[in-house]
Amino acid sequence: MITSIQEFLRYFDGVHKRAIRDVAALPPEADGWAPSSGDGERAWSINKLVGHMAGSRLYFASAYAGDGWISPPPPDVSIRERWIPALEVSHGQFSEVLRGTPDQWLQRKVETIDSDWGLSGWRILMMMAEHDIHHRSQIDTYAGMNGWDVPQIYNRSAETIGGLQPAQIARHGKAGPGHQL
Repeated sequence: MITSIQEFLRYFDGVHKRAIRDVAALPPEADGWAPSSGDGERAWSINKLVGHMAGSRLYFASAYAGDGWISPPPPDVSIRERWIPALEVSHGQFSEVLRGTPDQWLQRKVETIDSDWGLSGWRILMMMAEHDIHHRSQIDTYAGMNGWDVPQIYNRSAETIGGLQPAQIARHGKAGPGHQL
C-alpha cells in the first residue's frame, strides 16, 4: 500500500520510465500512424495518444490537488521529436504538484467529475498510473501490429522465463515439467 507521496512518486517514476522507453523505441514511420478504422480514441494517431498521456497526467493532478477535474490543453506532439519532451515535461509538472501535498491527502475523498461521491486520493493517483499504462499498452499493440519492436516490460520475454522454469522447478523441489509459456 502506498502511504506517502514520495512512495507514489517513486512508483510513478518507473511507470514513466517505461512509457519513455516504449515511445522512444517507436520507429520514424510511427509518426502520424493511426488505425485505418474506428472512431474516437479507437482512431487516434500515436501522436495524439502521446499528447493525451502527457495531458491526462495533469488532469489527474488537478483533481488530486482539489482544483477540479480540469484538462489542460495537450502539448504539441505533432512530430515524433516532441513526444519524449512532452512526456518528460508532464512528468515534472505532475511530480511538482504532488510534492507540494501532504501525505494525508492520500486518504481524503475527492469528488468525482460526474457525481457527488468521492474517491480516495490514493485511488485517483492509481487511476492516473493505470491510464498511463493503458495507453502505453495501446501504443505497444499498434507497434506489434506494424511489426515494430516492442520492448519487454522487465527486459525478459515469456520465452526467456519459460526457459528458466526447469531450473526453478529443480531448485524448489517441485515435480513435473512446469509450463514453458
